[in-house]
Amino acid sequence: MEQQGARRPSDADLHTIEARATHVRERANWMRRRLLGMIVKAGQGHPGGDLSASDIVAALYFDILRIDSAAPDAPDRDRFILSKGHCTGALYTALAGSGFFPEAELDTYMEPLSRLNGHPNRIYLPGVETNTGPLGHGFPVGVGIAVAGQIDRAGYRVFVLTGDGELQEGSMWEAAMFAGQRKLGNLTVIVDRNRLQQGARTEDTNGLEPLADKWRAFGWDVAEVDGHDAAALLTTFDAAVQPRDKPLVVIAHTFKGNGVSYMRDQANWHHGVPNAEQYAQAIAELEAEMAK
Repeated sequence: MEQQGARRPSDADLHTIEARATHVRERANWMRRRLLGMIVKAGQGHPGGDLSASDIVAALYFDILRIDSAAPDAPDRDRFILSKGHCTGALYTALAGSGFFPEAELDTYMEPLSRLNGHPNRIYLPGVETNTGPLGHGFPVGVGIAVAGQIDRAGYRVFVLTGDGELQEGSMWEAAMFAGQRKLGNLTVIVDRNRLQQGARTEDTNGLEPLADKWRAFGWDVAEVDGHDAAALLTTFDAAVQPRDKPLVVIAHTFKGNGVSYMRDQANWHHGVPNAEQYAQAIAELEAEMAK
């Protein structure tokens, strides 16, 4: 059945959803503060996309994914692929927060010989399923992993996070067409729909709309959600992990740089480094948000 959006939680589970959402919001806020410090220390990074994706990644790593940092290669683990591979700030903080490596190692971000490269490398770091970076590569790998699970009748689920600018790559739609043909009910793709890519808006560069209709035409179920609403994300992902006979795309409507006022919805923060004054302002704003 086609999903038009997140299901509304019943009165019976509302308290539980709220408690889970509070935890996710706290972890996402910590991720934002931590990754900004990493970028400042490294003198490089992609804060805009990291911040737009933080709530999504936090919901997955701190609530939804069936993973165990003590057994990162367990055959029955869920698989998460960061197809927008430049947004490693969000991924690495989530991995460290989930126990895959010590949090102190985050301070080595992008240093020579650090395991925390500008793009994730599965050879170096536990919890990374595949190397990504060149856009348009991670999603096809995720489709292959989902096909393997389908053939093996395995119980794991595959989650892929893509950027909306990344959807301008032809390989993405080849993978989407194949996944629809295979009816990969074990596959969920989340589109970080912040409507900005490097240097411009997606619709000014190579328009994607009507995006939901395109996915439906390729044989996918579609859900649309506020990508910064933890409760809405959790209820959407709860529905996503139920038995399905189609792959699901979650179009998460977000803002690039969300959480920091001067970065929010600004293309020039696709990559960049806050100066000391900007960093202090960003941390103050995020701490004030947590105090609400």
